[in-house]
Amino acid sequence: MPPDPLALDFTALRTLRLVYAHGSFSRAAETLGVTQSTISYTMTRLRDVFRDPLFVRQGSSMVATERCHEIAAQAEQLINQFETMTAQRKFDPGEASVEIGLSCNYYERVTILPHVIRTLRREAPGIKLKVISSSAQGKQQLLRSESDILIGPIKIEDTGYYKRSLLQEEYACVMDPSNPLAKDRLSIEQFVNAPQVVVNYGGNFRSKFLIVMEAAGHVPNTVLEIPSPANLPELLARTDMIATVPSRISQMFGSSVASVPCPFLAQFAIDLYWTARTHVSAPHMWLRSKIAEAASRITVEET
Repeated sequence: MPPDPLALDFTALRTLRLVYAHGSFSRAAETLGVTQSTISYTMTRLRDVFRDPLFVRQGSSMVATERCHEIAAQAEQLINQFETMTAQRKFDPGEASVEIGLSCNYYERVTILPHVIRTLRREAPGIKLKVISSSAQGKQQLLRSESDILIGPIKIEDTGYYKRSLLQEEYACVMDPSNPLAKDRLSIEQFVNAPQVVVNYGGNFRSKFLIVMEAAGHVPNTVLEIPSPANLPELLARTDMIATVPSRISQMFGSSVASVPCPFLAQFAIDLYWTARTHVSAPHMWLRSKIAEAASRITVEET
């Protein structure tokens, strides 16, 4: 007797969605906090119901079948619709007790997040934020439900994502105050030839100034690459190196560095993203509004 399709539940569909997003049974198990054998059992049930292998091995990789692509897309819609139906509508910040995942990087953690945290502690102390580094994986983290909110300079053009603009940024060059290049604005030639510490943010993300620079036919004289600008002042101290960072980061380094404008004009936006899964959830709506307010406060304080 064939299995009853109605015996499947949203847990099984969520498992399929995570295996599809990760391309891995073990990663899905880690995300759900279950054993890999539990994932395997659920996938066997799904294969029986859909009468399709869903995933096949190609070398060392696990590849979704054509039928699986279709099922995963429809499962995503069903889960989002159900979560929308069950989303919390009434919300009292002072009484809330909920965990919300936030994906961002160093820039957002030192510029926007401190304002948000102060608001939470004052108005909603029961809300717990779980912050993870997005690197260049923010979109996938939202898709895999590893985070609920993404803040950063990553552009997401796909459907199914919501966006709110927060800040506009530009770049500054920082260096040890004794560096001769700190005396005046940098020319393009000086900038290109200067030994540079390049912040790669630990992933495939490339800073906008590098893209503009290389489009003009130049490449930086990279002598050191690091994943975060967190300890740049210490690295630059008593050296001839420079580094190019967002202007608000350079301001936070204070007098430990000298700062001059980057000769390549490369403005970029910091945006807030979320998905249909949390779009109408009252706690998430409230938190998104507070993040936007924090960004507005930063802009006002600078004027």
